[in-house]
Amino acid sequence: MVRTRVGYAGGTTRNPTYRNLGDHSETIQIDYDPSQITYAELLELFWSGHDPSRPAGSRQYMSIIFYESEAQKRLAEETRDREAAKLGKVTTEIRPAGEFYLAEDYHQKYYLQNTLALMAEFEAIYPDAADFMNSTAVARVNGYIGGHGTLEQLQNESEALGLSPEGQQLLMSRYAR
Repeated sequence: MVRTRVGYAGGTTRNPTYRNLGDHSETIQIDYDPSQITYAELLELFWSGHDPSRPAGSRQYMSIIFYESEAQKRLAEETRDREAAKLGKVTTEIRPAGEFYLAEDYHQKYYLQNTLALMAEFEAIYPDAADFMNSTAVARVNGYIGGHGTLEQLQNESEALGLSPEGQQLLMSRYAR
């Protein structure tokens, strides 16, 4: 992943917030390098990361895929149909990507924000909230803390993430949990 940002999409309410979502859903925007991971691989992560047969309790938490092109739409529909054949029913909706509204800063990089020592290091590197949110290194570290990626990947890139040796060690220990 190059960058991840959480926010709100899919509705018509202008400038939604967590407390005033309107008709939007909470979602994640992923910028990725297709030479490193394909859209099909991202869809596999999506389907394996939740139960798409479970009804959403509310629009806020609905299972939804937003597509940017007809090719993405076709692939999303194909994978949804495959999941439906396995599970019997899939509640995931597939819709064109419309306007994406960033969630509040306190929602961005949730796992990292709860690891105060690493957060302090990145705040020193990225004092501007937008730079922090848009940083590839920050997205990668947040993912590792959340248990994503492999230990080998983390070991291979830990020195390039901008952390001090102590920060790298802390990240390794958090990942190993």
